[in-house]
Amino acid sequence: MIFTKCIGRISSKFLRNRSFSQSLLASHHRLAIINPGQEGRHHSCSDPTHKGYVCRGTTYSFKSPFFGGGFTHHHHLYHNSSSVIEEELDPFSLVADELSLLSNKLREMVVAEVPKLASAAEYFFKRGVEGKQFRPTILLLMATALNVRVPEALAAESSDIISSELRVRQRGIAEITEMIHVASLLHDDVLDDADTRRGVGSLNFVMGNKISVLAGDFLLSRACVALAALKNTEVVSLLATVVEHLVTGETMQMTSTTDQRHSMDYYMQKTYYKTASLISNSCKAVALLAGQSAEVAMLAFEYGKNLGLAFQLIDDVLDFTGTSASLGKGSLSDIRHGIITAPILFAMEEFPQLRKVVGQLEKDPTNVDIALEYLGKSNGIQRTRELAMEHANLAAAAIGSLPETDDEDVKRSRRALIDLTHRVITRNK
Repeated sequence: MIFTKCIGRISSKFLRNRSFSQSLLASHHRLAIINPGQEGRHHSCSDPTHKGYVCRGTTYSFKSPFFGGGFTHHHHLYHNSSSVIEEELDPFSLVADELSLLSNKLREMVVAEVPKLASAAEYFFKRGVEGKQFRPTILLLMATALNVRVPEALAAESSDIISSELRVRQRGIAEITEMIHVASLLHDDVLDDADTRRGVGSLNFVMGNKISVLAGDFLLSRACVALAALKNTEVVSLLATVVEHLVTGETMQMTSTTDQRHSMDYYMQKTYYKTASLISNSCKAVALLAGQSAEVAMLAFEYGKNLGLAFQLIDDVLDFTGTSASLGKGSLSDIRHGIITAPILFAMEEFPQLRKVVGQLEKDPTNVDIALEYLGKSNGIQRTRELAMEHANLAAAAIGSLPETDDEDVKRSRRALIDLTHRVITRNK
């Protein structure tokens, strides 16, 4: 399959196999995660098979403003109580000071000679509209989570100086990643003819498509300059590939055939390119800058890849179950543009006649309501949630497989990264 070739995706069918879930529990002894896809079995926090683990349980109840009905689903994460302190962690607060530095640095980096271009480039970096800063938070936490040792090649120098310089370089990855991300949003809003973003008017709506495209190009150019300053060819190659993936994914979405639009493999490959490639390769870049082994760098990559996929799958759910106010953009935006996402793909498996309906979405807007009726009768939303949980579980397992450490800051950051997997699948905006 295409997606298997490109990024080694573990198929959903394989993930749902119970023996795989059991092997995951056995191999990652510091982190036990229950597979939510096991039919007919309900796990509770009192499950005796997980004695000695701290349980984090969540029950989901969904009601959409667009179609009737709903469902309840249960998700549980188990942490070994002998190695994890029971405390509530706010991942964002752990790096709040650095996020403030990063925000100020980004505003400095996007200054341009032409006032209108400068105003456009900083549009989503201004205070109040900089977003959740989700990606920089992940990368800063990952940098600490991998701070297990000073690379041997640098051991002769002052460890404090090395640590400080390394942190600045790793924070540079977070800055570059955020610029690439915002550039992709500016371009996407033009392609989608969007009028809102992050609860305010989108840049293309406020200043026009041409300025929006140029502002996105300008951010990419500034990201390239910052990337070159790192003087690490492998990291440059990784993030250059990310930009290629963003373009490839958007092109796949625009030029897909009917069969491709109805394929879950094609959808997941496109989702990796458009969403998960950026955070997975950035996590790997942070590991490489720290001088980590190929194995550890791949664990960082796997965390970012699976978290990114889970994030987008929940985005697809929220497009149907959320409201414009909670999302900061129009709800039902994908299906109204004829873009088929995971909930509809799963619904099509239950109701093959839905294929004809979605094929006429752009020609006849009334088909949107018909498609929503089928979705409401199907398990499409639930199955998308379950697939997101599977990827979130794999992301958490990658963190659980990192080399052991006694450093409390490192352990705290790793717990925060695992906590983010929980937040991704329980968010409502």
